Amino acid sequence: MNDSSWGAPPRGGQWGPPDQGYHPGFAPAAPAGPAYDGHEAQQTRPMPIVPDVPAGGDSGGDQDDRDRGTAPLSGPPFRDEMPQPDQAPYGPQQPYAPQPQPENPQEPMPSSQAGAPQPPHRKQKKRAGRDLRAAIGVGVGLGAVIVASLFVVKAVFVGVIAVAVVVGLWELTSRLQERKSIKAPLVPLAVGGAAMVVAGYVRGPEGAWVAMALTALAVLVWRMTEPPEGYLKDVTAGVFAAFYVPFLATFVALMLTADDGAWRVLTFLLLTVVSDTGAYAVGWRFGKHKLAPRISPGKTREGLLGAVAFAMAAGALCMEFAIDGGTWWQGLLLGLAVAASATLGDLGESMIKRDLGIKDMGTLLPGHGGIMDRLDSLLPTAPVVWLLLVIFVGTG
Repeated sequence: MNDSSWGAPPRGGQWGPPDQGYHPGFAPAAPAGPAYDGHEAQQTRPMPIVPDVPAGGDSGGDQDDRDRGTAPLSGPPFRDEMPQPDQAPYGPQQPYAPQPQPENPQEPMPSSQAGAPQPPHRKQKKRAGRDLRAAIGVGVGLGAVIVASLFVVKAVFVGVIAVAVVVGLWELTSRLQERKSIKAPLVPLAVGGAAMVVAGYVRGPEGAWVAMALTALAVLVWRMTEPPEGYLKDVTAGVFAAFYVPFLATFVALMLTADDGAWRVLTFLLLTVVSDTGAYAVGWRFGKHKLAPRISPGKTREGLLGAVAFAMAAGALCMEFAIDGGTWWQGLLLGLAVAASATLGDLGESMIKRDLGIKDMGTLLPGHGGIMDRLDSLLPTAPVVWLLLVIFVGTG
């Protein structure tokens, strides 16, 4: 390659700006002398061939040349000073930036740095949105506790319901205070909620209603001990929490009072779990059409159909073989109602969590979230199942 093909430098090794080339009025700078004076060069000079000068010689140092946007005194640039395709060679205001080199000279440069075409994007395998191992382990453990308490001593299962209610109230009120600065009083809610469940089991629906009214009154009075600012929103949230968690859970205790109460509660739990499982499995595998994208983007219409199919099949089996006096067609209706109420309950809590700006209500249950994240579909389903069983087979 000849010098003209590179744009050979004038005497002194200077290069002109990239958009002007060699300018007649651009005189070379002395190796270590004062700054360039434009009056020293007034006419065009020939372009002699300059011999190579070792780096670090009279050129004033490579760093000075780079700071001025000029080339060293030698001919072609060094490897790490080669101009890049997207920039002018040695143009003004181009700081020296050596290109990264591989640590091992034998290894090739990464494709992103060497300019090689990127590999085609591989479609990622569809994955579940939760830790299935942890979710299954926790689910099996909870199921064992529930079945053991349900079929051994009914009163123990009532205690399990009361504990779940208190923990759920704690999660809900904690998130309300953290995200919305709403201070729903936890103490009257926890005491009243546990009393509500026990009253429903002992005194029936009338006892549950009385306990609900007393709990709401206790919330109003308890909040009066604090400043009046925010009183209305705090007591409103407290009454809502009392109805949403303990009062709806009381219908599980009401189911338990029947002669075959353990089997009714088991049917209620089984249908709700099967509905959620069917929606999850079918929606994850075949889901394409969003059910309520503004509320819960993960739910699909295909998943809802899976919930209905699974719940109706399980309902027919449970009503035929587990419930005294039940028939398979009643189980179909029961499964359909459970799928609808469980889905609405799940969407209802999704609305609450979206308003609060959170993903889960808690972290108590690995793979599931908090207690409220497991009660979301159970709570609104409890009164539906209780009412339909009363209609189909009576109070027992």
